[in-house]
Amino acid sequence: MSTDSNNSNPLQSLEEWEEFVEGRYPEPAQGFTPERDAAAFRDYENTARSSVREFYRLNHRYQCVDFVRAKREEFLGLSRERMSIWEAMEFLNTLVDDSDPDTDLTQIEHLLQTAEAIRQDGHPRWFILTGLIHDLGKILCLWGEPQWAVVGDTFPVGCAFSDKIVFPEFFAENPDNAVPAYSTSDGIYEPGAGLDRVLLSWGHDEYMYHVCKDYLPEPALYMIRYHSFYAAHREGAYEHLMNGHDKEMFAWVRAFNPYDLYSKSPVRPDVAQLKPFYQSLIDEYFPAKLAW
Repeated sequence: MSTDSNNSNPLQSLEEWEEFVEGRYPEPAQGFTPERDAAAFRDYENTARSSVREFYRLNHRYQCVDFVRAKREEFLGLSRERMSIWEAMEFLNTLVDDSDPDTDLTQIEHLLQTAEAIRQDGHPRWFILTGLIHDLGKILCLWGEPQWAVVGDTFPVGCAFSDKIVFPEFFAENPDNAVPAYSTSDGIYEPGAGLDRVLLSWGHDEYMYHVCKDYLPEPALYMIRYHSFYAAHREGAYEHLMNGHDKEMFAWVRAFNPYDLYSKSPVRPDVAQLKPFYQSLIDEYFPAKLAW
């Protein structure tokens, strides 16, 4: 691999990627329909900041089968740390970028905003907890992982890349294009076998799913694992790899998506006031320490 795969962090902050996603997928209440606004997706790509374009170029260049398998081997033994959920939140809170001009909210405050929006809408306790923890896998950045291997739209590797993925032209540089077995629609997978048998691009979603897969209800695990799989849950791609259960469970992923994208607010949550409620919620589902 060239050196840019190891050291390049083109975004000023991770929020820069999140802002791009919010713009590409407007809130449904604003009148968005995929059919009407399909051309607008390409316009968002054409007008994206150069840093966002470079981020996706790296992501699409290096997220290949060999890379994903190597990262799963490196991280899914969960042998780096033993931390509580709240300790992981405080650890993530050290991921602060003073160069970001658009927000001075901490990572914990962002997590609490998502959870509080879910709570205010009267959803179950496990749903609220999912909002609180869904992005904790971003601690991968604090272990030296480049941005493009932590955030970004997720997608299957080992089969043809869908043109529904943002900036699909950047996949031209991906080494999997030279592997005939990876170039068909189904690739190395049996059609309809289910997403659990599919290798997704590596990032915070897949990592966090494995951290908490033994502790949360299945709908919560789908939300965590697939919340960045926009090509599937927002554009309908890759249904041929899903089984019937996946398609049913993606209703939960779509229910979670608005809280993930649209719950940010300039109003700061009171962390000290909210902590007792959320600590009791964490204790209801998780042990005192988890393997990370």
